Formats: sequence, structure tokens, C-alpha cells
Amino acid sequence: MTITTCIFDAYGTLFDVNSAARRAAEEPGQDRLAAVWPQLARDWRQKQLEYSWLRAIADRHCDFWQVTQDGLDWAMEAAGLDDADLRKRLLALYWELEAYPEVPQMLRTLKTRGLQTAILSNGAPDMLRAAITLAGLTDLLDDALSVEDVGIFKPHTLVYDMVGKRFGCRRDEVLFVSSNGWDAAGGAGYGFHTVWANRSDAPVDRLYARPEHIMPDLSRLPEII
Repeated sequence: MTITTCIFDAYGTLFDVNSAARRAAEEPGQDRLAAVWPQLARDWRQKQLEYSWLRAIADRHCDFWQVTQDGLDWAMEAAGLDDADLRKRLLALYWELEAYPEVPQMLRTLKTRGLQTAILSNGAPDMLRAAITLAGLTDLLDDALSVEDVGIFKPHTLVYDMVGKRFGCRRDEVLFVSSNGWDAAGGAGYGFHTVWANRSDAPVDRLYARPEHIMPDLSRLPEII
């Protein structure tokens, strides 16, 4: 395949969405959170995604920061954590998510080969800028495309359309990479070449399309191009 453009989902793909809860749980005085943080992180992420889908279906769009807060509120209540200071701390840490360790070198390799690289994310523009800057990825990405430009969340076709409009490439020139099975399926159904970064070793989603490649992380991604 001839790939000119590599497009990445952000949260869970380049940036570790569990790192906010994990880091907070390691701080002094957070014994209650330390006992439940893995479940809180899972619930937070699941509700964040569910709310984005439900808002898209209902035509009730809001930005990703709102669904991030709403998802956390549900997860904290489910965990029995009624703590305004902890909520504030977790949300602050979400703006400081850690990049997965293999990400910088992987992107650097792609850039040395002359490929265009970008993010295509549900995230709001200011959230994406903060994450990219903190992770030191600014010089390794040509752009960060946000669904806020079209007013609906993935996997709507309007979101995937943004890639061709920005880079002037055909669908079959794009390698789309996501850690979300449903998003990789969405990209595959749209006509992108796709990689599912299956970090949790989950089963393949039963949807209208399947990812072309499945990898446990992104360290070997350059090898398939």
C-alpha cells in the first residue's frame, strides 16, 4: 500500500487516559482512590465514550471537555467518592495525560520517512494542544484535527472527511490508527487503511467493518508502511 498520511486518534492511542487516575491515586492522602482507581478509570473512559455517542445520536453536541466532566462525575458516584477537591485534581491531571512510551520515537520514524502525521480526535482543540505540548510532540505532528470543526463526534463520516480536506489525500492513502475498536472499524468502513492498537487485548468489535491490522501497541507501526 502507498501511504502518504498517518492519522492518529488521541486519547487511549497516543495518550494514556488512565494516567490521570493513576497519578492522583499515588499522591499523599488518596488512600480511598488508591483502592478503586482502576475501576474509576475504566468507568470514566466508558462513560466519556458513551456520552459522546449518545449526544451524536440525539443531535445534542457539546465539546469533549463537557463529556469528560460528566463521565468523571458518574464514575466518582459509582465509586462512592464524594470529594470536590479530588474531582478538581483528576480533571486537572486530564490536561497532563502522559504519552505512551513508544509514541515519540514512532512518530519521529514516520516523519523521517516523509509522511504527513496528524491527530483526528473527539477532543476539543485546547485539550489537544495541551496534551501535544506536554508530551513534546509538537514538531512530530503536522496538525490536530478536532471534531469541533464539524460539530459531531466520531465515528460520523463528517469527521473522517476532515482528513482529505486538510491533506488533499485519497482515502486509500491514509493509515488511520486508533486504540478504539469501534473507531478503527469506522475508519475501515470509510475507506482508510487501519490499525487497531488493541492495548487491552479485547475481542474485535462486531461491526460493519474490521481493522486491517491489529497490534498490541504502536512500537512496530512503521514496519507495516
